[in-house]
Amino acid sequence: MARRLPPLNALRSFEAAARHLSFTRAAEELHVTQAAVSHQIKALEEWLGIPLFRRVSRGLVLTEAGQTYLPPLRDAFESMSDATERLCRADSAGSLTISTMPSFAAKWLVMRLGRFQAAHPELELRLHTTSQMVDFAQQDVDLAIRFGRPPWPGVKAEWLMDDPVFPVCSPALARGDRPIRSPSDLLKHTLLHDDYQIDWTAWFTAAGVPAADATRGPRYTDSALLLQAAMEGHGVALARKVLVADDLAAGRLLRPFDVELPGTHAYYVVAPPHYYARPKVRAFRGWLYAEAGRETPAD
Repeated sequence: MARRLPPLNALRSFEAAARHLSFTRAAEELHVTQAAVSHQIKALEEWLGIPLFRRVSRGLVLTEAGQTYLPPLRDAFESMSDATERLCRADSAGSLTISTMPSFAAKWLVMRLGRFQAAHPELELRLHTTSQMVDFAQQDVDLAIRFGRPPWPGVKAEWLMDDPVFPVCSPALARGDRPIRSPSDLLKHTLLHDDYQIDWTAWFTAAGVPAADATRGPRYTDSALLLQAAMEGHGVALARKVLVADDLAAGRLLRPFDVELPGTHAYYVVAPPHYYARPKVRAFRGWLYAEAGRETPAD
C-alpha cells in the first residue's frame, strides 16, 4: 500500500520552523530564503487542511495540531540523520574488495599493498583475482583493475597505465652456451608466448630480424607463469613492462635489447560510475594512481 506523505521539503521546513519558532532561523538552517520557508509551510497546511502555526505579536506559536505533529517528525528526521551517518561511516571503513587479474596481483599489486594497508588500517582489504570482467550487480566488488581495451558496458573505465612489451630472459640464459648478443640470437632459444601479447613476429620485424618462424614455443594464459618460466631459464619471454619491472630491478630477469613495442592493451580502473563517490573507493583509487606515478583523474 502506497504511503500518503506530504512533500519532504515542506516537512523539513515545518520541522525546522517549529523547533526554532522562527521562519528566519529555519531559513538560515536550511540555506533558503524566509519566503521559501513561508511558502513551504503554507503548502503543507493546505495539503493537510490544518493550520500548524499562529502568528502572534512576539512571533510564532504552534497550534495544538502543530504541537502534536512536531515530536514524531523530529524523531523521524533524527532517525534518518543517524541512519545516514552510520551508512557513511560503514562505507568509509569495513571491507574493501578489489578485483584484478592474477598476473597483475602477483607481479605488481601485492608487493605494494602493505603501504595502502598501513595508511588505511580501518579497511579490511580483500583481493579477488580473476581474468574475467566483474559483474558488479552480482558480485561484492568495490573496484576492479582490468587489462584490455574499453569500453565495457555498465562501468566507467579510467586509464591507469600503458604497457609496452619487450624480450626478457634469465641472466644465466643470456650468458650461457648460446649467448644472446644480437636480436637474431633469440631465434636460437625457445620463445615463450603470452596470449595477451603482440606476437614475436612483430617484435622481430621491429628489431630488423626476418624471423622465419617465431610462432613456435610454449604458450601461457597467465603472464606470471610466463615470467616464472623465463626466470627458470626455459626460454625468452615477450614481457609486459608493468609486470616485469620489479624482476628486472632485482636481477631475476634481464632485458637484452632496448627495442620495444607499444602494447595493444592497457590497464584500467573499472567500476560503475556511482561507486567512485564511495570514500573507501576514493581512498584506494588515489593510492593506486600515486603508486603508478600518476595524478588521480578528476571525477
